[in-house]
Amino acid sequence: MTKHRPSHPRRRLLSGMVIAAMAAALLTPGTAHATEPYHEGRAVYTAYTEGYFCFRIPAVVKASNGSLLAFAEGRINNCDDRGDIDLVLKRSHDGGRTWGPLQVVSRGNGDTHGNPMPVVDERTGRVSLFTTHNPGTAGGGRVPHLQMSDDHGATWSAPREMTELTRPQWDAWYATGPVHAIQLKRGPHAGRLVMSANHESFAPDGRRIAGIHLGYSDDGGDTWRLGASAGGAADDIFVNESTLVELTDGRVYVNVREAGTAEGTRASAISSDGGDSFDAPFRMVPELTMPVVQGALLRLTATDEGDARDRLLFSGPANPGKREALTIRSSYDEAQTWEPWEEGKVISWGPGGYSDLVKIEVDPVAGPVVGVLYEGGANALYEAIQFVRFNEAYLDTPNGSPPGLPPPPEPGPTTPDAAPRYDNTAYVRGAATLAEGRFGDGISLDGVDDHVEVPYNPDVDLGDSQFTIMTWFRYSETTGSIVIWWFHQVGTGAAQIWLRAEPASNRIRGVVGTGQGDANITIAGAYNDGLWHHVALQRTATRVTVLIDGATVADLAAPRGSVTTGKEFGIRSIYLGRRVDGLNNPFRGTLDEFRIYGRALTAEELRDVRERNVPIAGQLRLRLPFTTISPE
Repeated sequence: MTKHRPSHPRRRLLSGMVIAAMAAALLTPGTAHATEPYHEGRAVYTAYTEGYFCFRIPAVVKASNGSLLAFAEGRINNCDDRGDIDLVLKRSHDGGRTWGPLQVVSRGNGDTHGNPMPVVDERTGRVSLFTTHNPGTAGGGRVPHLQMSDDHGATWSAPREMTELTRPQWDAWYATGPVHAIQLKRGPHAGRLVMSANHESFAPDGRRIAGIHLGYSDDGGDTWRLGASAGGAADDIFVNESTLVELTDGRVYVNVREAGTAEGTRASAISSDGGDSFDAPFRMVPELTMPVVQGALLRLTATDEGDARDRLLFSGPANPGKREALTIRSSYDEAQTWEPWEEGKVISWGPGGYSDLVKIEVDPVAGPVVGVLYEGGANALYEAIQFVRFNEAYLDTPNGSPPGLPPPPEPGPTTPDAAPRYDNTAYVRGAATLAEGRFGDGISLDGVDDHVEVPYNPDVDLGDSQFTIMTWFRYSETTGSIVIWWFHQVGTGAAQIWLRAEPASNRIRGVVGTGQGDANITIAGAYNDGLWHHVALQRTATRVTVLIDGATVADLAAPRGSVTTGKEFGIRSIYLGRRVDGLNNPFRGTLDEFRIYGRALTAEELRDVRERNVPIAGQLRLRLPFTTISPE
């Protein structure tokens, strides 16, 4: 439960005020006063430039000479996690206002070199950089490596394999960070460098067992020892990518991405002995609502360093159903509680994924100046890795209102909903017409702009309940990606339900996504023979199942959570025959008898619908028989 602190400044949402991450500074830094906020941002890495398809997985540190080092994965052929991937770097000598040329720190040469985790030894200036290497093609293990720079990132040693930070049983997965590591300042271990990584092993029954471990160095990075290691306090806490910060009492607080339990997507644990062991297993942090994604921690101020208050920062997307609304949230009680996203600072309402934070300076006028390096873009995630610098006053300015629900749909022809209780409005777009259906008429879509739109409303909000979605389809295309239906959102980690045929690959694919996880569906065969086929997608409490013509063609674990997670940030309609963002994948063919039930139908009920078009009752949320279009 989120606890509210009386000393915390409350904020009111200002309707109509939208602050974009890529906007120019509100006030130029040279004229800012301690009470006047400013921020400024620019792209550090941009997709399809400098010889790379895209850039991902940012990490940033400040070198002892004041330069900022922004690391990323340079993905050469595509944006997949595995492939030919270099570890790249850009440096800034003016606090992140401008950035120098791209440097390749570790060249993949066909393999994957990624997951950067840098740390600076403030005593010597040495930069230690951890990465994880794995083969660029399927198979092969993931192994941590270490590189050093003694000239503030200008040159680097060759990667050295760090087997001392692994165990033989961690053979299912291994990943450093990705985010900056830390140097301790307090207590008996002051000066120690501490890094974090996640690992997975296989149980005897084949289950994956996940854990987080720490490594530490007391000699400036020359040698490293494996320290704390722990998993979740419960079987359903599946820990993943990690970030860490030192508390004012010298303990190390570790916050991790979690695979998505009923309590959220973040978990945490504490080490009281400088990273040698964890005090207890990881437990959930439900107030840090966000999708399943990496996040970053940073110490902003500390009372034992002469500041007025203790303040920790956490960066990550706020929309729990999609990687967007990159937000900085604060804790004023050393990570015991975190402010809700509404009281945090939204850096950008648009796409936002992985991120890292760095303290740039303490300006005598503007106060602490911070930077956030994050995956974003104007329209889609991974278009760029953006750097935004801002002062503390900017964090305390009110947010604008979230984008909210889309405006009411444009008027147009409609086709009636035959569900007796709901009477949803279904709009017929383009020039779609009635045609011969499986039972009476169906709706013919031209593969250009024809589709059917059902605006979002509570009647068709399936939430975290069981459901059945079904329709008849007929088509004969041999190329392209052909959407049968698409619900709500688009993008990595989004709350969405979609199903599309991919005839060139002879398959049908789909997703049931909740923001806490995805059921990724792949069905052999494209069913593009020009004949009628009935498809039904069901979610029960534990499974997602797809049946085509009565045969089960996919059956996999159901993700936790709601298929409309994050709807307060804006959620789209239900589309038949087209993606909800309208970008591509139109359907060319005929659909008939589209239905949504708020429960999983029985096998007998599915057979009655398929064979005799029986109007099964009980939680029938939407039924489009496509009998008429009005006006024609």
